[in-house]
Amino acid sequence: MPKLNQINAVVSGRKGDTEKAVTELYKLIQKDQLFAGRERTYRPLDEVNGQKLPPESQRVQQRADDLIRQAVAKWTDLWNLIYTQDAGNQQAKADVVVDGQTILAGVPVTFLLFLDKQVNDLETFISKLPTPDPAEEWSHDPNSGLLRSKATESLRTSKEPTVIVKYAATEEHPAQTELFTKDVPVGTWTQILYSGCLPTDRKNTLLERVKKLQDAIKHAKEQANLLDVQKQKAAEAVFAFVFAN
Repeated sequence: MPKLNQINAVVSGRKGDTEKAVTELYKLIQKDQLFAGRERTYRPLDEVNGQKLPPESQRVQQRADDLIRQAVAKWTDLWNLIYTQDAGNQQAKADVVVDGQTILAGVPVTFLLFLDKQVNDLETFISKLPTPDPAEEWSHDPNSGLLRSKATESLRTSKEPTVIVKYAATEEHPAQTELFTKDVPVGTWTQILYSGCLPTDRKNTLLERVKKLQDAIKHAKEQANLLDVQKQKAAEAVFAFVFAN
């Protein structure tokens, strides 16, 4: 009695082999000349003096019944193999266990195959989630549910005109002055940053869990595919009905 994983291992190759063989047979059945034969003999009216010609013949190169048998043989092998695989898949089940904890119990192998791909997509999704700027120190703000940075302060300045005297006035010359502006502190900005990103440690934890889940699903698939399967037959009944005399 074969294991389900042994059946799975040969299905793909058998599909390709059957498709190739049946395609070649399909090409043959469309060549009418291969199925045609003839025999032709010549008899002159004057059997004594008339010209004698040799007989002509064309051999039938293909028989429809032979091609049917070849196609049926290929299909029978493949169909029974797929039937055995599908019947086994209906019975094959395994538990998904992570660190001794059963996450899912008695999962059909077909769903495990689906889940394996979905969890890979989940890993990709989580890996792309944004994380906050590591240059800031973040904490959870219970009021907003967001990440919140420490408050930082910065001065606000205003440009004010100022006159400086470069040369004092004398009896001969007026004073020489220059007008310029200077930044004068007028207030203080207090800034707090908020972020809706996922904390880095949380993201790393999620990715670690997903990795463990991926490993557990792969192990469960292997366990499920160790099922002993009974060989099934379906093609014989189908072809017996179709090609009945």
